[in-house]
Amino acid sequence: MTLKLKTLLTAVSATALMALSGCGDSGTDKPVATSENPWISEAAEKRADIYTDFTLTSDLSHLSDNQRQMVSLLIDAAKIMDELFWQQTYGDKEALLNSISDPKAKAFVLKNYGPWDRLDGDKPFLKGVGEKPLGANFYPADITKEEFEAFDHPDKVGLYSVLRRDEAGKLTVVPYHVIYKAQLTKAADILRQAATLADNPEFKNYLMLRADAIETDNYQPSDFAWMDMKTNPVELVIGAIETYEDMLYGYRAAYETYILIKDPVWSEKLAKFTAVLPELQKGLPVSDAYKAETPGTDSDLNAYDAVYYSGLTNAGSKTIAINLPNDEEVQLKKGTRRLQLKNAMRAKFDKILLPISEQLIAPEQRKHVTFNAFFSNTMFHEVSHGLGIKQTLTGKGPVRLALKDAASSYEEGKADLLGLYMIKKLYEKGEITEGVMMDYYVTFVASIFRSSRFGASSAHGKANMIRFNYFLEKGAFAKNADGYYVVDQEKFVEAMNSLGNILLTIQGDGDYDRAMELLHTKGIMSPTLKADLGRLKAADIPVDVNFIQGKEVLGLK
Repeated sequence: MTLKLKTLLTAVSATALMALSGCGDSGTDKPVATSENPWISEAAEKRADIYTDFTLTSDLSHLSDNQRQMVSLLIDAAKIMDELFWQQTYGDKEALLNSISDPKAKAFVLKNYGPWDRLDGDKPFLKGVGEKPLGANFYPADITKEEFEAFDHPDKVGLYSVLRRDEAGKLTVVPYHVIYKAQLTKAADILRQAATLADNPEFKNYLMLRADAIETDNYQPSDFAWMDMKTNPVELVIGAIETYEDMLYGYRAAYETYILIKDPVWSEKLAKFTAVLPELQKGLPVSDAYKAETPGTDSDLNAYDAVYYSGLTNAGSKTIAINLPNDEEVQLKKGTRRLQLKNAMRAKFDKILLPISEQLIAPEQRKHVTFNAFFSNTMFHEVSHGLGIKQTLTGKGPVRLALKDAASSYEEGKADLLGLYMIKKLYEKGEITEGVMMDYYVTFVASIFRSSRFGASSAHGKANMIRFNYFLEKGAFAKNADGYYVVDQEKFVEAMNSLGNILLTIQGDGDYDRAMELLHTKGIMSPTLKADLGRLKAADIPVDVNFIQGKEVLGLK
């Protein structure tokens, strides 16, 4: 079946190819006409109120003057990543914003980085806008999957390149460091300036190597350097990293930034858990062949206050934990780093998760919805990315490539389930002592409803749908006579293990057909779930948070 990308993108003309010299990726967007009422419908206009504001700040009093100046520079670099993400996901940001006179519509465009509602299946919310292209601005508008498969080029599945058409209309591959050269050079220069202010030598080295990475698209040396950082109070994640925005194939990485301040007290509590990964890998609920790899243990697990998000990380729903790097070779040799964003997590728990539990969880089980369980479930989700298998057992190469556009959904679904598996095992060993296991299970169920409100179009959204439908079918939770959900602990554990087995097996086999079958049958929003989410909407519970952030908030110049 031919799948054509629609709207907003066109083949690169000779004029657009001039951008390859460093003027950026111009795109060929069709902004909506200026209108007093640009909304598609009244319902779409009401969607603009689904976010609740939250100020991103942290105590910077322990930072030196140099470190405070450094953070200010990092924010400057982050803003460039934001500009680049706009080009990757939409195209001409200013043309779109200038075409809209309604301030409410303009603000919603900024939250979504375009005219599509990221928390409602990427539906357009402005008049004159068609469907969001699955390939965003990474591919020509008229490309088909058949044409892509027939295209013979060694970097056609590369993380750091876009596909365009030459003057003859033939596909060509353009590296990021070519098409975005001007912006990347500027961002790299800022990172090198920041490095001169870094008091921590490992962080200084990382900033220098990351500057090189941004200019060359060679991220691995800086990923290894990032793994060696242990004591730096300021943390930076920057560059082309996650592939969620490429919903055509899941190949292309999008630009993003996190700037974080380490919380030493909470970090000390978390330090002991990564050492147990190899032991837990052996006990995974799957046959031995699918857990033969040994996860790296040179990983760290720390808590942070987030002070700045940009690019993909700031679009729509906000990330509350990070597990990086994604490079499979670095993961096998060094493991990963897990960064828990405590202030952002607390905001979602207080403003969203607790109100959801009041609406959907049975009164007698609401006591089990706790911040400790929410924090732990999120933390061990990130830790569990290191479990399972990275290379297929069937000769199909890395799981990421074998599962194509399904890869991200399966990785997120696997991490959700194995995170609970880890908590259960560590609780049984006495390594986790806070609360009872029902806290983690009931909080997990409440979190499904929170995440389901982001829609079913993203990798996380599809993983949520599979889990909700599978668990409901297996009786892990069910509605009582009053319409509230009740968790059955025994059936919950059975469903957790059996679905974990399915996901790990599909990953290990690189079985794309089976992966898509499960997505098509269970990765969908059921009428039952839609009705439940309608109750949350009627109760005016926010869907997600909008960050108030920047130098002024932090008291920086």
